Amino acid sequence: MAHPPLRAAIIPVTPLQQNCTLLWCTETMRGAFVDPGGDLPKLTAAAAQHGVTIEKIILTHGHFDHCGEAKPLAEQLAVPIEGPHEADLFLLETLAEDGARFGIMGGKAFVPDRWLVEGDMVTVGKLKLDVYETPGHTPGHVIFHHRESKLALVGDVLFQGSVGRTDFPRSNHADLVESIVTKLWPLGDDTTFLPGHGPTSTFGHERQYNPFVGAGATG
Repeated sequence: MAHPPLRAAIIPVTPLQQNCTLLWCTETMRGAFVDPGGDLPKLTAAAAQHGVTIEKIILTHGHFDHCGEAKPLAEQLAVPIEGPHEADLFLLETLAEDGARFGIMGGKAFVPDRWLVEGDMVTVGKLKLDVYETPGHTPGHVIFHHRESKLALVGDVLFQGSVGRTDFPRSNHADLVESIVTKLWPLGDDTTFLPGHGPTSTFGHERQYNPFVGAGATG
């Protein structure tokens, strides 16, 4: 594709090295931050470097390393916050306390401008991202899929060689596996995904080799 409609840059933030993604429409140069957990000067510098005008913040789930500083950034840029699903409200209400335990002091509780549900669409410039509910790591986790680019932003549902933790309050391992098998795999083996931590991979690779949900895990 000579001129891809979507570009993305991964910017690790917070002491947990969470992958914040700067996502933008190449036609309009309007973009969004996905899961801006912290290190806001680094994020705004990246947007300026790429010449991107941020029009919104979108969130996969309510853990502090993904959205602890979403509200301060939204206020700074005067943009709305979309996502996650309302089932993660209990996490958004304690962001300041949760973040402080890991030395992230800018956290601020908030309610997003728009809760997301299965079947919703999020626009970024002229891009259209499909929303899927993927509970398990948190009850209100969602992912974003851009079909034309064969790209998914999956937060902490799936990683290269691993899956999201389910030892948190209101996490559920069976729900997580079901989300991966019924929501992620149908998007196609050739879909590249950007996880919340670590390197990118494809659904096809993880479907074959992931020790938790790959072919070997099911016997």
